[in-house]
Amino acid sequence: MQFTRLKLKNWRNFTKVDLEIGERLFITGPNASGKSNLLDAFRFLRDIAKTGGGLQAAVVARGGLTKLRCLAARRDPDVEIEVELRDGTGSGATVWRYGIGLRQETRGMRRVLLTHEKVWKNGEVALSRPDQGDRGDDLRLTETHLEQIAANRNFRPLAEVFQKILYLHLVPQLLKFPHLANRDAVGEDPFGIKFLDRMMETPEKTRRSRLKKIESALRLAVPELQELCDLRDEKGIPHLEAVYQHWRPNAGRQREDQFSDGTLRLIGLLWTLLDGDSLLLLEEPELSLHTSIVAKLPEVIWKMQRSRRRQVLVSSHSTELFSDRGIAPEEVALLKPHGSEGTEVELASAKESIRLLLEGGMSMAEAVLPMTAPASVSQLALFD
Repeated sequence: MQFTRLKLKNWRNFTKVDLEIGERLFITGPNASGKSNLLDAFRFLRDIAKTGGGLQAAVVARGGLTKLRCLAARRDPDVEIEVELRDGTGSGATVWRYGIGLRQETRGMRRVLLTHEKVWKNGEVALSRPDQGDRGDDLRLTETHLEQIAANRNFRPLAEVFQKILYLHLVPQLLKFPHLANRDAVGEDPFGIKFLDRMMETPEKTRRSRLKKIESALRLAVPELQELCDLRDEKGIPHLEAVYQHWRPNAGRQREDQFSDGTLRLIGLLWTLLDGDSLLLLEEPELSLHTSIVAKLPEVIWKMQRSRRRQVLVSSHSTELFSDRGIAPEEVALLKPHGSEGTEVELASAKESIRLLLEGGMSMAEAVLPMTAPASVSQLALFD
């Protein structure tokens, strides 16, 4: 099942979003325009649907509804998210829609309440709240039916798809220096603190197969690397170990705390692309990587997702990444802040100026990225 549309109202940076989504989407825009927050709409749905989560926990984890509500929201302050998904292809496909609206109590406990929760299956209403049971009992509106097994039977496929949404923005220092973070923390692990633990939890046959594929890629991208393997130390702590060829008779061995940041991030990226078939959210995958590697990432992502029918959403500023000629205008979402009106989101294919530049022979990087540069950035060189 794949996401085909995202609609937002008063969500973080955005007063209004209506975005079509294909098999992959590259998101770009200025700093602080909302690239991470756009991806977080999907993570929010996952946090509502996952076991042990729920609406209230998802809101609290983000600092409350006042932190989620767009600063530009005025007369109508409700926060809304709606997604459309397609299961299958052609005329036999099943089309789902799920939408929720949120408001906060004006007094008392200031709880977050549902203004609505709706589900459509092939255009027919499968759920519409508030229903008769909700009226007169605000406590019922503190929970979605999505998070309740007893209530989501008619649209459980949606809950299962949301639960599997995967996000990883691996921070190499947290693997190199595990004492810097709480490895026992529950919930999402967005920065890869327990990345090696999750890797070792994968069945051995699958794990070895994936590591062999990653090893073959690293041999091309990392100088002198010959072999990659996993192991546990005497305390049972998981590690990665690489064999590097050098001038001495015996090759040198290094564990992950000696790997370069780029090597660790590339391993994390490749593993995550191989890990499942759910929606994958990647944030700035180019960090720490050589530009020649970054230039190949769109092609690598495409080949891996095609073999798994996997949908991938990527945020990036990288000129090298957007220089890939295989990126189509309908695969690029351009974010543009408008001050008191919030950030606008538009596909590159909808902008006539971009279409003309591409027809004139420019790459996506040349046509789109200059539009994301701050207007006065040249004056930054005057800083003293």
